[in-house]
Amino acid sequence: MSKTNLILPEGYSSLLNILDTEIAIKTVKDGFERNLSKNLNLTRVSAPLFVSENSGLNDDLNGVERAVSFDIKDIGENVAIVHSLAKWKRLVLKRYGFESDKGLYTDMNAIRRDEELDNLHSVYVDQWDWEKIITADTRNFNNLKATVRDIVSALVESEAALNKKFPQLKPFICPEVFFITSQELLDTYPTLTPKEREDAITKEHKTVFIMQIGDKLSNGERHDGRAPDYDDWTLNGDLLLWYPLLDRSIEVSSMGIRVDVPALDYQLNASNCNSRRELPFHKALLNNELPLTMGGGIGQSRICMILLQKAHIGEVQASSWSTDMIDECAQHGITLL
Repeated sequence: MSKTNLILPEGYSSLLNILDTEIAIKTVKDGFERNLSKNLNLTRVSAPLFVSENSGLNDDLNGVERAVSFDIKDIGENVAIVHSLAKWKRLVLKRYGFESDKGLYTDMNAIRRDEELDNLHSVYVDQWDWEKIITADTRNFNNLKATVRDIVSALVESEAALNKKFPQLKPFICPEVFFITSQELLDTYPTLTPKEREDAITKEHKTVFIMQIGDKLSNGERHDGRAPDYDDWTLNGDLLLWYPLLDRSIEVSSMGIRVDVPALDYQLNASNCNSRRELPFHKALLNNELPLTMGGGIGQSRICMILLQKAHIGEVQASSWSTDMIDECAQHGITLL
């Protein structure tokens, strides 16, 4: 890890001491969890830390990240720490008997050993993973956009509650969401990189949802990588917030309507991942044995970092950092937990 990845805001000083930071973290997590559950009609369930390597349930993110795996002596099987619970949640919705327009959320904890560590990225990942059942009639952009607005509303409500407890944390999140597809974003900023395009559009509109991520654009490139077997690339997106402290956009959620049979078939072909068709999850989906769903992940530490107006994610979670990063942060008023 190189400390050159760091953004070090000039004159930074945390608005909360360490003890108040811990109290505020609890306030944010409890409050946002309640708001999210209420707005999206979700019930909390327990979640696994690891899944069988042969189940096809682990999310392979961009397809290159290495999962942390180990064997379990008593059952003679290798398991892997989850990267996310995108596919697991869909199975659970069926198994637990959830009805249409109802769903689940859970605390997902993961280890992503190949992350490049900086202000926003940690080896330790914690997020609210959520999933709900939809119908063929609600498998559309209108439902996706309405759900995004509900998530932003939960965030704004949580920000207001935190401000009441800690008045020094002034609300700044824009409640209005600007929607744009990744192709429209490329057309708007054809000379910029994907990250530069995200920053440019989010700096202008403050709260942005970039839709249709995963397939190739008109320039032959992808806006960002997406696994082929959970989100439908035509009905997904990333929720971004403009964060003035770091002068950049921050992704707080990746979400979308999940693949149905035609979408999974197309995306497995497009990604050269047809061998997955023989995995238990993919077989069940291709045989129409799983419900239609929508879901996503929302970064817990990122939400806390933003609402507590911190400069580094290590100020709101205990993880591992290089000595260089710890020293550089300390010199600039950033105390890592």
